[in-house]
Amino acid sequence: MKRLLLAATLALTTAAPAWAWSNHALAAYRAFEVLPEVAQAPAVPAEPLEAFLAAQAQPIAQLLAAQDAWAQQHIAHYPPLPAALRFDPAVASQGPQALRKAFLMALRVSPESRLALYVQPDPWGPAPQGAPMAHDEVNALPLREKDGEKHRFVRLQPGERVAPLAVLASASDEPDYGMDLNLWEDSPSTWGPQYGFGKIPFGNPSLDFATQAPFHMAYHHESPLIYAAAGFLKRTYPLLRLHQYQGLSELAFQSGHPYWGWRFAGLALHYVQDLTQPYHASLAPGYSPARLIAIQLLALMGLPGGKNDMIVLLSNRHFVLERYESQMIQANARTRRASPLEQALRDTSTDAHYGPWTDASLRDTVSREAHGLGEAVTAQMVATVPKGYVDDPGFDFGVHAGGIDLMAEVARQGPQAQAALEGSIATLMRHFGAHSRNLVRAIVQGAAPR
Repeated sequence: MKRLLLAATLALTTAAPAWAWSNHALAAYRAFEVLPEVAQAPAVPAEPLEAFLAAQAQPIAQLLAAQDAWAQQHIAHYPPLPAALRFDPAVASQGPQALRKAFLMALRVSPESRLALYVQPDPWGPAPQGAPMAHDEVNALPLREKDGEKHRFVRLQPGERVAPLAVLASASDEPDYGMDLNLWEDSPSTWGPQYGFGKIPFGNPSLDFATQAPFHMAYHHESPLIYAAAGFLKRTYPLLRLHQYQGLSELAFQSGHPYWGWRFAGLALHYVQDLTQPYHASLAPGYSPARLIAIQLLALMGLPGGKNDMIVLLSNRHFVLERYESQMIQANARTRRASPLEQALRDTSTDAHYGPWTDASLRDTVSREAHGLGEAVTAQMVATVPKGYVDDPGFDFGVHAGGIDLMAEVARQGPQAQAALEGSIATLMRHFGAHSRNLVRAIVQGAAPR
């Protein structure tokens, strides 16, 4: 049984898309325009990463060492940072590019991460004044159509003053730009084998975008049977990334580098927001461990149809949920119409319900909440979305998504079905907004003088 469940679990997780909430920035603008600590914060001067690193090399070295020690105590299966990658402040004497590379490798992110000076403008705001930036200047991933949308990047000049809301919202989408790519021993990169994370626990190491999945998904609340058979599922690291960027944000604020305070806060937000997506916090919503075992048993007996169907259905439902949210928020931005989705993102009434943010909040509150909603959200999609997209394993939604107007398709199911699905998504977006604001409140408070 142990071997059967292991194989079934591996098949499921290798099929999962590697991103959540197509463009975090669009939702983050709405979530934070109601938080005075962000919306009313004074403009800050844009600062190149290398300038921040040079000014704070010694404190950064101390912080990264402390974070590595924290992770060894608090994150299951965390591999300690290899000694050769420890951040040495003396590398600053070798020039800004050497300093930058040493910092990125000490974080164990892709050394090809751009971290350029830019913003992704708010589509609800005035037209941006800066020059546009090419995709490759901001994003290390090849340009690909993602949920039918185009990202717009506007260049910032060093010293140019920029609203913290724009810095924070823009950075919340940035970890999907290649920062967590190819970090594994079996990755086709020069840095992956140096990082000490071992072989990729799930996903396809030859697909660049898939290699980020263990940093953007976390299965903290599965059945003990799942963990007994597939302990590798605990090798996920959103908690690590959140702790790293939250600490760097507080250091930047405390040391007089507010641009990087907001920028690192946005990077930290990404991992919290990812885990508000049920398909990032649940292994297989709607499938019990017993059912997984039965499906895999049939596959081992030469009847793989059930397993193949399950993989397609899980992938389709994941894509449909994100595609619908993406189309909603883009359509509403074009018309500047606040639908229940935007109202949910702005709703602060539940923020205090979750209590103060702690190091355990991502695991014990955010992930648990999303995991608990996985089955209900899936049932809602199956009941309201055209069956061919969510209940037909013969159709691959990801392949055809670019040509599908999902909002129009759901509208044809009738107003009741449309309202029900949009209500489910609004619930998730309310959680997205509340947890995002609570994290930033914690960062601002943690950076305050004492």
